[in-house]
Amino acid sequence: EVQLVESGGGLVQAGGSLRLSCAASGFTSDDYAIGWFRLAPGKEREGVSCISSTDSSTYIADSVKGRFTISSDNAKNTVYLQMNSLKPEDTAVYYCAANPRGGSCQRRYFEVWGQGTLVTVSA
Repeated sequence: EVQLVESGGGLVQAGGSLRLSCAASGFTSDDYAIGWFRLAPGKEREGVSCISSTDSSTYIADSVKGRFTISSDNAKNTVYLQMNSLKPEDTAVYYCAANPRGGSCQRRYFEVWGQGTLVTVSA
């Protein structure tokens, strides 16, 4: 059973940085994808970033491009989301999710979700 545990959220001032971590376990295949999503009050869930184990390809949403970076440490089975130049509109609960069946970052394939971590950016 795939399990995901997020950490690293918190309160930061606008312009600051945070790094989120997603510790993954239980994959039965080396071919999977891990993505970051966020849910802000009154808004739809947004796909923020994704990394594929198949070819290490990454996806970054336009709304955070140039500010957020996704990376992975395979030895630690952990995916990171480095968030720089944070804005108040980045305030949300951030979830990591896994596609355990392959390396696609298409949203419909994400089956396993973490518990979420709150990021609050003050003006």
